[in-house]
Amino acid sequence: MASSIDCPDRAPRAVSGAARRPSAGPIRLRTGAGLWAVVLVVLAALTGCGAGSGTGARDDPAAAGTAREHPSANAPAAGAPGTAQGRPATEAPAVIPGLGPRTRAWIPGDARQVVVVTGRDRNANHSTAVLYRHTGTGWEAGPVWPARNALRGWTDDHWAGDLRSPIGVYSLSDAGGLLPDPGARLPYDRSDGFAVSGTGFEGEPLEGSFDYVVAIDYNRTPGTSPLDLTRPLGADRGGGIWLHVDHDGPTQGCVSLKKQHMRDLLLALDPALRPVVVMGDAASLRE
Repeated sequence: MASSIDCPDRAPRAVSGAARRPSAGPIRLRTGAGLWAVVLVVLAALTGCGAGSGTGARDDPAAAGTAREHPSANAPAAGAPGTAQGRPATEAPAVIPGLGPRTRAWIPGDARQVVVVTGRDRNANHSTAVLYRHTGTGWEAGPVWPARNALRGWTDDHWAGDLRSPIGVYSLSDAGGLLPDPGARLPYDRSDGFAVSGTGFEGEPLEGSFDYVVAIDYNRTPGTSPLDLTRPLGADRGGGIWLHVDHDGPTQGCVSLKKQHMRDLLLALDPALRPVVVMGDAASLRE
């Protein structure tokens, strides 16, 4: 969420088109588990990136509804010692670097695009983001992008207003923004509802933070606009957790990227590749 911005109230948008998946769950996505709805909220009340009052984001990899409780049989095995997980340095690694067995087990077996957001530590609000794509034999990494997360860092038990970003694995199924669709393959909702004003935690202007948005499927219903306020887990568990444009300050729970990098991400994400985001502090993701 932008430095914790809230979007204007907006009624749920009707879903149409085969591009929208019926259900993709939030944290620890469980294959076949229905994804939950989400949120956003009003004006520029600075309360939770795409959410409004009570729109935090829930961090627990199971609370959001589609959390994987057990390691997947499809989870890749750790590679042998050596370069690139036991593979020649010129080949894509068999497993995504920096992710431990528990985290890898949360990634659905059919996911072929994974955005990894790694925080510096549990209480830091600076992080990095990398888009990985499975080549058929290994994971190929894109460029490393600087990113920001919530003011107080990360948590695996997120509640509205805690100013921490949720740790977990979440599907990415819907996008939108104040600006016209740049050519996204995810369903894109162009709306004035993404307009925001005011200032962030460090006095930085929030305007333009929601020019481009990708909804993180935490406590939301996939197949709806990021502006949809439905929260399956309840408002107290937060919501409106997005990937959005960086405003040069920490967020209320979202992850933010530079504008060009957000546009690049929008153009790259492909629903046919079942994209997910893996997010958290480095130590937690190594588990």
